[in-house]
This record gives sequence, C-alpha cells and structure tokens, in this order.
Amino acid sequence: MGHYFINDENLKSEIKEFKTNISGSEFIFKTDNGVFSKGELDFGTKLLIENVLKEDISGKVLDFGCGYGVIGIVLAKLKNVNMTMVDVNNRAIHLTKKNILENNIQNAIAFSSDGFTNIDKKFNYIVSNPPIRIGKVRLYEIIKDMKNYLESDGVIYLVIRKEQGAKSFIKDFCNEYEIQVLDKSKGFYIISLKCC
Repeated sequence: MGHYFINDENLKSEIKEFKTNISGSEFIFKTDNGVFSKGELDFGTKLLIENVLKEDISGKVLDFGCGYGVIGIVLAKLKNVNMTMVDVNNRAIHLTKKNILENNIQNAIAFSSDGFTNIDKKFNYIVSNPPIRIGKVRLYEIIKDMKNYLESDGVIYLVIRKEQGAKSFIKDFCNEYEIQVLDKSKGFYIISLKCC
C-alpha cells in the first residue's frame, strides 16, 4: 500500500464513514484506503483543532495537506473562516469535497496541489498536520515556503510528534520563524509559527 501523500491509482476504494463530536458539534466524515487516519480522527489532529479553536482566528485560512478535510471543515463551521483545503492526494481531495457537502459547509473549497504549486494567494492562517513521512528535506522546504503564502501578521499552526522530531524542528526553525509551543500531550506538540 502506498503512502497517503502519493496517488496510487491501483489502490482499491473502500469508502467508510465515521461520526465525531468536536466542541459540541457533530461531524460526519467519509474516508477511504490511501488517506491518513482513515478509521477515526487521530489524536494529533484533534489536539491541533482544539488548540486552534481557542485562538482568535478570522479571515482566510489554508488547511495544508488536508487529507479528507477534518481540520478545514471543523474550522470553517466553528470559526466561520474562509477556508481553502489542499492536498497532493487526489483521493483525499475527492473525499474532502464529499465531506464539505456532507457537513453542509458553505465557506470552503478544496483542490489538488503539490506543495504550493496551485496556490496563488496569501492567507491569514495556515493550519497543518504536516506530512512528516515525505522526509525532512522536502518537509522543511514546505515549511519554509509557507511564509510566502502568509499575510505579514499571519500565523502557522502545526502538530508534530516528539518522536518524529518536534524538538529538532523547533531548533531548526527558530531563526526562520518566531516559534511558540502552545500545547504538549501524549508526545504531540502544538506549535505556532510567526514570521520574524
């Protein structure tokens, strides 16, 4: 089975559905083989969402590497932001579009993009459970590139596991961004980055 950040046309489709409650609102998500955390809302993504919901966010938001759309859909509904969702995985984008309709979200769009290739505007916020498994070099290229798509006072919110290099990530980017650890739980770090 291929990784969730590539397009494997030979992977059999088995669409499933699960419900989850976030901040008192129920959401329904269709998932499939070949996407990240297909069976349930993973702990790291949930922790990221919970922390971003506490922040005073508004305006244009990008859910980068959106998977089947959990982060973007929840924030679009509960924070009423103008949401853009992108992923390199075409199956993930297909699911995200279904989930936008399923959850009756009016203020969100989703489309395929390899990194920032198909993105041509800036955002007030970028939120991501980044694709760590693409490798450090490519991941770091993407994180550095994020500031080019951020408004001058914008903020990036990420979740990174300690065992997948959260501490070294903070050290490596301390000259690139103003970094703050917002939360730590079960080995997951919720990190905010602002342009220096």
